[in-house]
Amino acid sequence: MSAGTAAWLWLAGAGTMEIVWVIFLKASDGFTRLVPSAAVVASLALSFFFMSQSLRVLPMGTVYAVWTGIGAAGGIAWGILVLGEPAGAARLVCLALILGGVAGLKLLS
Repeated sequence: MSAGTAAWLWLAGAGTMEIVWVIFLKASDGFTRLVPSAAVVASLALSFFFMSQSLRVLPMGTVYAVWTGIGAAGGIAWGILVLGEPAGAARLVCLALILGGVAGLKLLS
């Protein structure tokens, strides 16, 4: 596997952990519940570690934008699909714009 491919896999893992920590942050109820609070800290640490590995190869601006894009899109999707948050047309268009931007950065890097 090339270093570039590995870097993108590290970044995908970092983005996934970004989604995980925000899910547990909601479940922590303002850090009043121990297990979800500990999961926030652990998943944040993993997210940062994975992101640091991708930064060895990929440009910082691309890494940060993709990392936050994955986290934002995943958090929005979780909220809509699991928590019953609103899924209006404007919100879905904005989600599509985030995903398009992440895909564009991948294609241009």
